[in-house]
Amino acid sequence: MAAFLVTLAQIAALIRKEILDLLKDPSARFVLFAPALIQALLFGYGATYDLNHVPYAVLDQSRGKAATELLARLDGTGVFHRVSTLSSSNQIAETIDSNRALVVLAIPADFEQRLETGQRAPLQVILDGRNSLTASSAAAYVSSIVGSYNASNGTGAPGIQVDRRAWFNPNLESRWNMMPALIGALSMLQTLLVAALSVAREREQGTFDQLLVTPLTPMQILIGKAVPAIIIGLMQSTIIFLVTRFWFQIPMSGSVVLLYLGLLTFTIASVGLGLSISALSLTMQQAMLFSFLLIMPLMLLSGLLTSVRNMPEPLQIVTYANPLRFGTSIVRRVYLEGAGFTDVALDFIPLLVMAAITLPLAAWLFRNRLT
Repeated sequence: MAAFLVTLAQIAALIRKEILDLLKDPSARFVLFAPALIQALLFGYGATYDLNHVPYAVLDQSRGKAATELLARLDGTGVFHRVSTLSSSNQIAETIDSNRALVVLAIPADFEQRLETGQRAPLQVILDGRNSLTASSAAAYVSSIVGSYNASNGTGAPGIQVDRRAWFNPNLESRWNMMPALIGALSMLQTLLVAALSVAREREQGTFDQLLVTPLTPMQILIGKAVPAIIIGLMQSTIIFLVTRFWFQIPMSGSVVLLYLGLLTFTIASVGLGLSISALSLTMQQAMLFSFLLIMPLMLLSGLLTSVRNMPEPLQIVTYANPLRFGTSIVRRVYLEGAGFTDVALDFIPLLVMAAITLPLAAWLFRNRLT
């Protein structure tokens, strides 16, 4: 027990040293926290999306000629790709919740009969509002196809009427999709840099060799370096969370506890990546270069700005090594959808695997990467 308390005291002293190193410079304090606030506001007002791939599902209760022709027009666009043909309205919720389809088209049983008798035939378009701009663009595209179909009939009858409904984001505000994802994404930028510079800074100052000859083990050094970066990452996530919830007034549907459990797991995986970079780098310049080389690919391959399913298949495979992909998924689903732990459990597994690889790797490199 005494040895355990001594170990904790040693780690606590190292954590205190790391936090003091980070916060003693006023300009460093500004850099740690101000960018998260500024970037949250900029992304909230300025980010947009493009439409290039829309997976959709169909509930066709009519099975008539008109419905078949309309769906053929949709499939012929090259943008809409049918991923499922539903047999019951009970399947719609599961299809949207699981992210298999961005759009579900529900065609009623009297669809053909209404068109033949000159009545307005309703076509229900159900959208996944978590991807708001893409969903809005998809709905507009569906409306244009329906308008083209109505015009081609040339009967002057009311034709098909599109009834649109968005889930998780009723007004399809792009900010609702972007801001929750930024809770993890923006904090990762600073967390990765803080962790990456941690060991490199001490190597450059010549104090890391002194740290290695202390009674501290590589694992204790790892914990002492990781905990301050994790704390800073969670503090930055909290800043962005508060901006999202109270400045932009985006309502949260899920559990705050589950949200922070996901953020903690994601931050640990990010810190493991940053410490591995730091242990590999001999100078701060190298650490910053490696970090900047990684940051942009991590952002682009995360699903933050473009859906992962829009990417080429080789890149989709690469995203499994990107902690931001799974951190973004957890935050969006918990915040907007109100997902429970069982709904997002599969997103935790890759993050835990990444942490289990990168943190021991960093600890090993601390001792063995000397030149």
